[in-house]
Amino acid sequence: MSKCMFSKCYPVILTKGSRTVERRIQRHVVPLTFHSTRCSKLEHRLYSALASKHAAGENGPLTGVKILDLSRVLAAPLCTQILADYGAEVIKVEDVGRGDDTRYWRTAGEDSHWKPGVGPISNYFASVNRNKRSICLDLKQPQGKEAFMELVKDADVLVENMRPGATEKLGVDYKTVSAINPGIIYASVSGYGPTGPFAKRAGYDMIAGAEAGILHLTGERNGPPVRPGLGLTDMCTGLFTHGAIVSALYARAATGRGQKIDASLFESQIALLTNVALTWLNTGVEAERWGTQHPSVVPYDAFKSKDLYFVCGATNDKQFKTLCEILNLPTLPDDPRFVTNAVRVENRAELFPLLNEAFAQKTTDEWTSAFEGSGMPYAAINNMERVFNHPQTHARDMVREMELDAAKSGSISILGIYLLNQVKFGYTNINRTACEVQ
Repeated sequence: MSKCMFSKCYPVILTKGSRTVERRIQRHVVPLTFHSTRCSKLEHRLYSALASKHAAGENGPLTGVKILDLSRVLAAPLCTQILADYGAEVIKVEDVGRGDDTRYWRTAGEDSHWKPGVGPISNYFASVNRNKRSICLDLKQPQGKEAFMELVKDADVLVENMRPGATEKLGVDYKTVSAINPGIIYASVSGYGPTGPFAKRAGYDMIAGAEAGILHLTGERNGPPVRPGLGLTDMCTGLFTHGAIVSALYARAATGRGQKIDASLFESQIALLTNVALTWLNTGVEAERWGTQHPSVVPYDAFKSKDLYFVCGATNDKQFKTLCEILNLPTLPDDPRFVTNAVRVENRAELFPLLNEAFAQKTTDEWTSAFEGSGMPYAAINNMERVFNHPQTHARDMVREMELDAAKSGSISILGIYLLNQVKFGYTNINRTACEVQ
């Protein structure tokens, strides 16, 4: 069991005078140390030198990169968490007296998981804020602003997802920040981007997903639109942004120049429309909701077994014959209505009742055994219990138990820590020092 590093929001009260500000920053964001490859004087250093090969191999590929994190909720916090997992030092700046809104987003019954009087913290907050340090600054006050600008001088990256116009109002916009630190990578995550008629609108996952088409695509055939079960638009925006930041750092290593990055939920979701978008743009054919079916491959669906649901597909005619053998439907491959994928697409309404009746005869585990070794695409639709009991989940070390004082049990189960389990590196280690939550 290892200790987990989460953001810790300190109730910082900054007094006047640069010496007091500097001293309190060092006290509440400990340690703010220089690596041996950096300049020893803060005023001479516009951004980090690259980590040594040894340091990057031992501590993560982004060792030596310092990030100021003005993010909240999901998209941008996920971005900075990925960078933190890769070894960057992330300092999360939260509102005085409250912190990130997601600290309070507990599900029904979650209160029993946490010790009374700690935090505030929630599983939602913990899921996207590990490996970060945190301070609380009131950027509307001169002392808080001064403290923040001291951190800017030493930062490589700044990530923010404030409401449109907020950074300019607070005086922490790119123009102001880059005047102090020309080498900084300044990443802004918004709902709709900085230009256009919707530029001033706030961004929300479901709203951007609705306007950018994903809700139109999601749901059962002839049924109402359905929100995906996770904030996919938010999370994909975070993924796009983290890649852009790493690319900008790579470009800066060659050019010495920082730059501003703009990402938005709306644009990210449009980019994710991929083949659906090109079908509309090039043929004018409107997209439909297909549930778990596929518009051009039949059969490809979720089928109700005796106990759960089972997904499988036949992506070619050979696989369709194999499917019919497993289901004990030997005459279907020669039926003129189903002999090729093209005619199966046309006659799906006649085919699916036959398949549904066959799948209802056995349990999901029985079908899993029957399909094993067939070369067919298939899987059980797992609930969370089955997901985290899955042998591949254990084999790939996707869950870690971390010490956490705020939890009543003294620990919390968490995803993707240390080896950044969702992506494995060949030799570069992802390992972090511990910090407890308060």
